[in-house]
Amino acid sequence: MNHHKIPLSPPFTKGGMSSPPFGKGRLGGIFKALKCSTKTNPPKKGEKDMDQKIINLYDEYTHQLLDRREFLGRLSILAGGTAAAIALLPLLENNRAQAQVVPKDDPRLNTEHIKYPGATGEVRAYLVRPKGDEKRPGIVVIHENRGLVPHIEDVARRVALEGFLAIAPDALTPLGGTPEDPEKAPSLMQKLDGKSTVENYLAAVRYLKTHPASTGKVGAVGFCWGGTMANQLAVNSPDLLAVAPYYGGQPASEDVPKIKASLLLHYAGNDERVNKGIPGYEAALKKANVDYKLYMYEGAQHAFNDDTTPARYNKEAAQLAWQRTLSFLKEKLKG
Repeated sequence: MNHHKIPLSPPFTKGGMSSPPFGKGRLGGIFKALKCSTKTNPPKKGEKDMDQKIINLYDEYTHQLLDRREFLGRLSILAGGTAAAIALLPLLENNRAQAQVVPKDDPRLNTEHIKYPGATGEVRAYLVRPKGDEKRPGIVVIHENRGLVPHIEDVARRVALEGFLAIAPDALTPLGGTPEDPEKAPSLMQKLDGKSTVENYLAAVRYLKTHPASTGKVGAVGFCWGGTMANQLAVNSPDLLAVAPYYGGQPASEDVPKIKASLLLHYAGNDERVNKGIPGYEAALKKANVDYKLYMYEGAQHAFNDDTTPARYNKEAAQLAWQRTLSFLKEKLKG
């Protein structure tokens, strides 16, 4: 496929070039909350630095680089005490009460939990489509390392309301499914077999492609762990036409020429762990003449789209990335 040159629309630039930062969202309040300040002034540079250290620490913890005891110990040091660290946890951890944007019983949608055949047996998934007999393009919605939580089901409903047949598989199905306690999910995710997990998602692509309510055109969108999986699906599925990974780990450069889908790559400016792989990925995409666009959201954190995590959610970045994602999917799958 022809290489698509990225339009550099303000306030973004290509790759690692500088651009005006997004608003602080709710991140700028972490250190201020830690000090129990009632001031309304913007956080000072030292406070911003402390905010970022806390976010980076939590990122290490959520990606299984730290156990909970070590995480809380280091957070206590940064916060200035155990009590302050405990007080910060609600700002850092997922709040399921904030997960719903589209109601579960939205009258415009048909929703159901299904099982489809995968490499490890039947895979549990959440299937959503607009009411009516019209055939729709399919979208695989791929969750973060917390599993198939209410937030991801809500994202699937948001996708469906835009005129798509959406499926959100539960990658943890082979291990009993997503646990009720989200803190247990990341360690379970580490136990998944990589090859069979990719195959389970490839089976979801085939399921949508052949579904009676589908046009046969299929795309994918994934977040965090799901962004990494979305990149892997792009490598391994010739049936995918459009893939939008959010802050996902990059595939091996030697696998990039296998990609047939168009890509829309979203990255957060404050995400050193993931972003270090961008230069190699972009070079491989150009060399392989893959159709792609890449946007860097300066000032945003890893997981900036997740509106259930107050410390990392960035409304401005999330809304713009979502608008771009929907436009991209409609262009590639409905055009």
